[in-house]
Amino acid sequence: MTTAVPPMDSPFPERAPTAPAAPTAPTAPGSAAGAATAGRPRWERPAYVALLLATAVLLLWNLGASGYANSFYSAAVQAGSESWKAFFFGSSDAGNSITVDKPPAALWPMALSVRLFGLGGWQILVPQALMGVATTAVLHAAVRRHFGPAAALISGTVFALTPVAALMFRFNNPDALLTLLLTVTVYCVLRALDGAHTKWLVWAGVAVGFAFLTKTLQAFVILPPLALVYAVCAPTRLRRRLGQLLLAGAAMVVAGGWWVAIVELWPASSRPYIGGSQNNSFLELTLGYNGLGRINGNETGSVGGGARPGGGGGGGWGETGIDRLFSANIGGQISWLLPAALVMLVTGLVITWRARRAADSLEGMARAAFLVWGGALLVTALVFSYMQGIFHEYYTVALAPFVAALVGMGVAMLWEERGGKAAALTLSGTLALTAWWSYVLLGRSAGYLPWLRWTVLAAGLAAAAGLLVGARLGRRFALGAAGLGLAAALAGPLAYCLTTVDSPRGGSIVTAGPAVSGGRGGMGMGMRFGGGELPPGAFPQGMPQGGPQQGQPGGGAQGGPRQFPRGQGAAAGQGFPGGQGALGGRGARGTENFAGGPGGGGMGGLLGGTKVGTEATSALRKDAGKYTWAAAAVGAQNAASYQLASGEPVMPIGGFNGSDPSPTLAQFQEYVRSGRIHYFIGEGARAGGEGQTGQTGQTARGGPGAGPGGGTSSAITSWIQANYRSTTVGGATFYDLTAPLNGTSAPS
Repeated sequence: MTTAVPPMDSPFPERAPTAPAAPTAPTAPGSAAGAATAGRPRWERPAYVALLLATAVLLLWNLGASGYANSFYSAAVQAGSESWKAFFFGSSDAGNSITVDKPPAALWPMALSVRLFGLGGWQILVPQALMGVATTAVLHAAVRRHFGPAAALISGTVFALTPVAALMFRFNNPDALLTLLLTVTVYCVLRALDGAHTKWLVWAGVAVGFAFLTKTLQAFVILPPLALVYAVCAPTRLRRRLGQLLLAGAAMVVAGGWWVAIVELWPASSRPYIGGSQNNSFLELTLGYNGLGRINGNETGSVGGGARPGGGGGGGWGETGIDRLFSANIGGQISWLLPAALVMLVTGLVITWRARRAADSLEGMARAAFLVWGGALLVTALVFSYMQGIFHEYYTVALAPFVAALVGMGVAMLWEERGGKAAALTLSGTLALTAWWSYVLLGRSAGYLPWLRWTVLAAGLAAAAGLLVGARLGRRFALGAAGLGLAAALAGPLAYCLTTVDSPRGGSIVTAGPAVSGGRGGMGMGMRFGGGELPPGAFPQGMPQGGPQQGQPGGGAQGGPRQFPRGQGAAAGQGFPGGQGALGGRGARGTENFAGGPGGGGMGGLLGGTKVGTEATSALRKDAGKYTWAAAAVGAQNAASYQLASGEPVMPIGGFNGSDPSPTLAQFQEYVRSGRIHYFIGEGARAGGEGQTGQTGQTARGGPGAGPGGGTSSAITSWIQANYRSTTVGGATFYDLTAPLNGTSAPS
């Protein structure tokens, strides 16, 4: 390697002569960890602190505007803050009727926060933001250890400014904790590789186990490349490597399996129903709805009920293929620096290819790092690109730390080698490619900062040219070109991040940045809902099914909002989760929910809940202490809205989709006979309290409630309608289950 760059610029600081440093703690023989302690530049610590502070400001800014964000998970957090049983199982309500359709690890930090500080949007979302800061810190530490402070700073900055990361670490879906734990896993594997330390490999297994308790089988996607790299590259004999991997696997099983074992052994009659399953089994949920069903699209109980025909082999969830991560809405979430990361992966492996197999040298450890980060990126990207089941844009946040690490590591290595023609051409060409791709992505949002795309392109190309001649014009010129190039590469993602934090995000399908032309979300052709779309055939009765017109944001003529029949959602945002109209902006009216954040209940509240007024809240609170559940409603988002507004348990019949067979008609009738449920809430008021007339119970009879368990929801609704008188409360239909039509006792 060349030595043209001063020592402090090198990603391998200890290889160049440095001034005598104060004595430090000894490192293990043969370890490459000297890079973490030798010759720290004076700017490193202030820059690191500034990175973490800036990340915290970005993630905490305007955080309360999103209110309860995804009310489905917020209701479970509220339940867990009141009932330790609900906390343990991840129940949707404190009455413990049904769980969310994920294991509960992601809910635990938020529920503890609410227990300590009370219920509110900030209390729920701040733990998520802190996870984002923690992920930045772990990523920085992982890259800094073997590639130096500059590489670590670049990696941390790239991660913090990835739009989908700025979105999901301000939101209450499980993906925030999952991303943190996956980053911790890679860090631990790298520490284990650096000296063949069993302890660190076991800790990696523990991290994966808890990641499983966060989002089930997605935690295992990165395991094959990590295990393979360790088995081949760890600097110890093969027998010991395999034994260490077995110990790590055992740690993973214990860390992730203890909760599963308790749930499976717990008598089903005394625990909540496992949401998302059709047989009240967490193992079925793991292997089916949240497992193989995500790959092959056969997800019993999902929206639409299992596999559906769709474009490109992706069912109703969008076209699959190698270009999926670069298309429409998805591209602007994650792919800004994805091409650069792939180039850096190849470059890093080429440069380090001649290193010895074992990771017992700096070059060998660098190659192992590229293999670990790159393997995790490639495997996850391929799974996302070809999975035919449920796929949302925000899933791609799992790729963010992998992309960021490869960019930081590769840029640092090429910067050290820039005196060579090949390295200079690669660095310059990668920057030009990144500038062009940013230009393309920014151009997908009609009218969105039109000056920025041209500025990014011009600055990026100018910086790329400067890097080609920088070695001949001196270090200052090269640094200036590098700084300009870094600014050009990050300007587009920064703009998307600022747009994201400037506006509230709510509902079940959210995206970062502005709306884009031709965007299909991850869900195929259908109506746009808060940055996503609904799959074909998933519309409630009476809701229009036409998708966006090709090339028009939101499907309206000349980029305008799609027109809906009167009373069935409007361009102002009614009926859209997140309070967003077709152009992704805030609705003119009816977009404020009980939390002060975005509201609106598209698809009968399936994806975005329901607006709840003071009249309905007062009714639910009246004599609530006499009942296990103040009310019941079809679908978890509907139930969550009423539960969060009133603070009282509301049973979500059928779980998230209204399609789980929970409770059965007989169980529900027994609850009513024993006086455990006060009200049943039929068709709720959508945004602004403007319900649709003549469609009470529609959600249970068609659309989202029509899955395998939808017959149960429909049977319960029909039984209630036949035996109990309805009244309108705050724009919603309430049935008093303590007052049957016959006036005597609850009917059988």
